[in-house]
Amino acid sequence: MARITITLSSKQDKITRKSPLLFRFVGGRDFIFRVKSGLYIAPNRWDSAKEEPIIPRLDTPERKDLVILQKKLDELKNLIIEAFTLADKATVNKAWIEQIIDKFHHPEKYERSSQTFFETFDEFLEKHKLSEVRKKNYRVVRRALQRYELYTQQIHGERFHLTLDNVKVDTLQDLEQFLKSEHQLCQDERFKVIYEVVPESRTPQPRGQNTLNDIFTKLRTFFRWAVDAERTSNNPFKLFKVQECVYGTPYYLSRDEYTKLYHTNLSRHPQLAIQRDIFVFQCQIGCRVGDLLKMTKENVIGGAIEYIPRKTKEGRPLTVRVPLNMIAKQILNRYTDHQGPGLLPFISEQKYNQAIKRMFLAAGLTRKVTIVNPSTREQEVKPLNEIASSHLARRTFVGNLYKQVKDPNLVGALSGHKEGSKAFSRYRKIDEQMKTDLVKMLE
Repeated sequence: MARITITLSSKQDKITRKSPLLFRFVGGRDFIFRVKSGLYIAPNRWDSAKEEPIIPRLDTPERKDLVILQKKLDELKNLIIEAFTLADKATVNKAWIEQIIDKFHHPEKYERSSQTFFETFDEFLEKHKLSEVRKKNYRVVRRALQRYELYTQQIHGERFHLTLDNVKVDTLQDLEQFLKSEHQLCQDERFKVIYEVVPESRTPQPRGQNTLNDIFTKLRTFFRWAVDAERTSNNPFKLFKVQECVYGTPYYLSRDEYTKLYHTNLSRHPQLAIQRDIFVFQCQIGCRVGDLLKMTKENVIGGAIEYIPRKTKEGRPLTVRVPLNMIAKQILNRYTDHQGPGLLPFISEQKYNQAIKRMFLAAGLTRKVTIVNPSTREQEVKPLNEIASSHLARRTFVGNLYKQVKDPNLVGALSGHKEGSKAFSRYRKIDEQMKTDLVKMLE
C-alpha cells in the first residue's frame, strides 16, 4: 500500500522564517519519489517524530493557521494516495505527483475551458438554434444565474464562481431555493447591490413551480449542449430531475362575457376604455400579447390581420392570417387617427395586465374559476377579475373557436399554435364542459 512521509526542509525563507514541507512518496520499489508539498511551516512548530504541526492550545491566529495546515496536509496526502490507487501505473512518475500537488493549490489553472461559465452560455445562445423570443427567455435565466453567483459570493465568500464543472446536484438545489426566495431577497439591504450589478426591468416576483421548471428545463438544455460540444463532461441533470409542469383546464370568456365587457360604460376612465378595446380586439384575433404589441397598420391586409408569431419566427416561420370580424373592424376604425407606431394605443405589458383586472371588475366579470396554484400545485377557486391577464384573450379566442369547430388544425392555423402543441392540447379539456352543456339541454 502506498504511503507518504513528511520531512522539514533545512532551507528557510528569510522573510517569513518558514521552511518547506517535503513529501516522500512510496508506492512500491518502482515508485519512490521526493517532492515539494507546496506547504510551509515555522521550524519550531513542526514535530518531526509525529510528522505533524505543533498546535498550541491557546486560541490565536497562529493556531488557526496551523489547524488549516494540518487539514491541507491530510487532504493532499489522501488525494495523492487515492489517485495512485486508481491510476494507470505506466503514467506515474515524479511529474505526475507534482501535477496533482499543483492542481490542489491552483485548481483554476486546470479548468477544462478558458471560457467562463457565462461566456459559454453566450456561445450557446449564438450557436444553438433558438428564436429571438426564446433567446430573450434564456437571457432572463442567464441574469438570474448571475444574481445567484453574486448572492452566493456574499453568503459564502467572494471566491465562488459558477463553472461548467462545479455545478452539481446540490448547486441546483441551492439555486432553486434562491429562485424561490428572490422576491424577498431583493428587498434585503444586504443584497441591493446585486440588483444594481444585474438589473431587471421589473422587481422579481414570487415564482411558481411551473416557472421554476421552465428555468431548469432551459438550464438542462444548456448543459446538454455543453456536453455535446465537449465543453464539459459534467451533466448535473442526470441526477437532478426537473418536474413536469402542471396546468389546470384553460378558463376563458364566453361570447356573452366579452360582449358585456365591450359594452361596459367606461367613459369616466378613458384610458381604461382604450385598454378594454385592445383586450376585446385581442380576443377576436387570438394573438400573444408580444405579437399584438409589435403590430402596425401594415399588418392589416385585405380585411385580415397577418403576422408571423415571434415565438416561431425563427426555425419554422409561419404566417398567421385571421379575418377581421365586425367587432375587430369597429375597434380598428375607432383608432384610425392613432399616431403612434403600433396598431393600437398600447401601453406597457405590465400596465396592460393591471388594466385588464380593473376593467373586469368594472364589468362585473367576477365569476369563480378553478385554477392550479403555481406554488402549491393544488386546485384553488379564484374570482376571474383577480387572475385575468392578457393571455386570457388568447384562451378566449381558442376556446370559443374550438367549441364551434372541433378541428385543432384549423383552430391552430388561426391561433398560431404548432401542430401537436402541448399548449393547444389542454383546450381539449373543454370537451367535458360541452358534454355538460348538452346534458343540461335535456332538462
